[in-house]
This record gives sequence, C-alpha cells and structure tokens, in this order.
Amino acid sequence: MTAWGQRLENPVSDQLRNPTTTGYVGLALGAFAAIIAIPPIEARSPTWPIAVGIVAIALGIWTATRGRRKLGWGAAVIGLLGIGLGILATRSGTANLESVFDATLIGQTFGFATPLVFGAIAGMLSERSGIINIALEGMMLMGAFWAVYGSDKGGSWIVGLLVGMLSGGVLALVLAYFAIHLRADQIVVGIGINFLALGITGYFFQQFYNGQVAKQISTVPNLHIAGLGHFLEASIGNLSILTWASFVLVIVAWVVLFKTPLGLRIRACGEHPRAADTVGINVYLVRYSAVIVSGLLVAIGGVYLSLGPTGNGSFIDNTTSGKGYIALAAMIFGNWRPAGAFAAATLFGFSTALALKLQVYSPQASALFGILPYVLTLIAFAGVIGRVVPPAAEGKPYAKQ
Repeated sequence: MTAWGQRLENPVSDQLRNPTTTGYVGLALGAFAAIIAIPPIEARSPTWPIAVGIVAIALGIWTATRGRRKLGWGAAVIGLLGIGLGILATRSGTANLESVFDATLIGQTFGFATPLVFGAIAGMLSERSGIINIALEGMMLMGAFWAVYGSDKGGSWIVGLLVGMLSGGVLALVLAYFAIHLRADQIVVGIGINFLALGITGYFFQQFYNGQVAKQISTVPNLHIAGLGHFLEASIGNLSILTWASFVLVIVAWVVLFKTPLGLRIRACGEHPRAADTVGINVYLVRYSAVIVSGLLVAIGGVYLSLGPTGNGSFIDNTTSGKGYIALAAMIFGNWRPAGAFAAATLFGFSTALALKLQVYSPQASALFGILPYVLTLIAFAGVIGRVVPPAAEGKPYAKQ
C-alpha cells in the first residue's frame, strides 16, 4: 500500500466515506443551496446555489449506489430543490428577501412548532410503551376547546390549561382501555376517537358559545426577555411560556426515556413486553400511564392553539386542522427520539412561518408553501427519507399469561 493509501486508511476518512455520513452531508448541502442566496449570506449569483446543489446531488447518488438508496435519493432530490429555490432567491429583490427572512421568522417558527413538539413528544411516549396513538389529533382538539371553556369560567389561563389537559387525559384513558384491556385495533380506535372529539367539541361549541367566542378571556402570557440585543430580542425575546415549556419538555423527555429506570421500563414494554413482565414490570400499568401522560401533553399543544399567541383566546371548529397528524409525522421523522422529533417539528413550523411571510410576494406562493407540512407528512408516513425503526411491540396487544 502506498503512503497516500495508508494516510487514507484511518477512522476519520472511513467515517467520511460512510454512505450514511455522505447522505446526511448531501441533505445539509441541498438545504444550504436553497438558503445561500437569502439573508444573512445573500450570494446574489446563481452560480453558488447551482454549485452547492450539484455537490449535494453527487453525494446523494454516491450514497444511493452504496446501499442507502432512500437516504441517497432523498439527498439528490433535496439538492435539486435547493438549486431551484436558490435560483429563485437570486431573482428576488433584496428588500423582499430581507422582509421575509428577518429575525421574526425564527420566533414564528418556534411558535408554529410548539403544538407539534408537544404532540410529537406525547406520541413518542405512548408508542415507546407499545401503544399507537393516532388519536393525537382528537386529544389536541379537545385540549383547545376545553382550555377556552376553563379559562372563560375559571377566569384564569391556568384553569384553562388544567381543564384542557384533563380533557386530553380522559380521551387518552378511553384509548388505553380499548387498546390495552379490550385489545382492539389501535389505529381504528384512534381514528374513532378523533371523530368523537370533533363531534364533542362541535356540539358544545354551539351549546356554550353559539359558534363564536365573543368575550375576552385570559390567555397564556408571553415571556419577555430584555437586554438580548436587537436580533435575539426580535427572534426569541417574546415567546409564549408554553413555547419555552416545549424546549424544556424535549430535554426532560430525553432524560426520562434514556437515563432513568422509568424510561427503561417504558422502552422495555414497547420492545419486548413479555420479557418486561417476566422481570416483574407491570406492563399494563406502564402502558396505561404512558398513554394518559401522552394525552395530557398533547392537550397542552391544543391549549397553545386556543390560548396562545395565534389563538388569542378564540376557538373555531376543527381548529387543529390536522396538526395532530403532523405531530405524528414529526415523531416518525425523528425516529421516536426527542431531539429528532423536535427538529422535525421545527422544520414543519418553519415551512408554516415561511408560507405566512411569502404573502409579500403573492398569495399563490404563500398557499404553495402552506401545503408543505402536509407533503412532508406524507413523505414521513411513506418512509421515503431514511429508514425508521418503530418499537418492536408497537401496536401489538399484550395478554398477561
């Protein structure tokens, strides 16, 4: 072997030639090709997005030919999209770009991601214990409506938060009973609960408010942090308390699931419940607890939708508009891990915030980007990008012997 060959044979170079590494680098470069022409970089020549995108496509093809086909072709597609978006950005006026890609885009991204983070972590907790929670949508919707009712009658957003969480916990208990004790099909039960929540909220919304919340009610306050400087203060200096709580939740979820005996029990019930039962773990109790806590958490996402900055104390029929399903997709994108789920939820939040900002160009551009979260949801459910491995016993009823 030559001296150059010996130099290339080391752990670092082996890792750089790893198809997984090149695939993710290709994804990153494809995304970079799309943003290289926008603030703060603002490379105005189309040569830059084209060059970076070509490298991303080449890495994607190389990865695909080395066995990681989904990841590789995903990187190639992202590289191609990056070239197209980068070229479009170079043709846009600088003033329009600066009005779209400013500091407030960051705050809006975290704001739109907040209910998705709560939903994704909730779904992850339930499914790590072995119970598929398709009912995230219904639990979030219940949390949104009953939070408004609780805040209205209780005179405080804290009462609304507790009432909203309780409503999500009750629906979660229904799911747990059917899935664990009756051993019913968990997906069918979850869809049924979603329709049940839609009917309950629609009926009581008409009964209590005649289809419109006309009065001013207590809402969740924002946490204002001064002295951060203009950019940081505009981006994260005035976020909702629940947005900050979602950041904390991601850390707590990771610690609990992967660093505590309780998390080990939850994961054991989701991977091999028979073995967990053999060593003395009460599988039924763990699954019931995980599903109920899941309902409490996703309901907080619903509380944010109605009592947070976007809802501002209001409610409309089907106010969640599929956000529970998008949260489920974020969980799958994140491979049932807190950090991955948070990153996916932030990506979905960014696409929604960007769609809102793109109204400066045209309603058509805004509407086009508005459907992006749903497209990404389909991609997640189809398993196009990467290989996701759910818990081994997920969706499988367990009967104690």
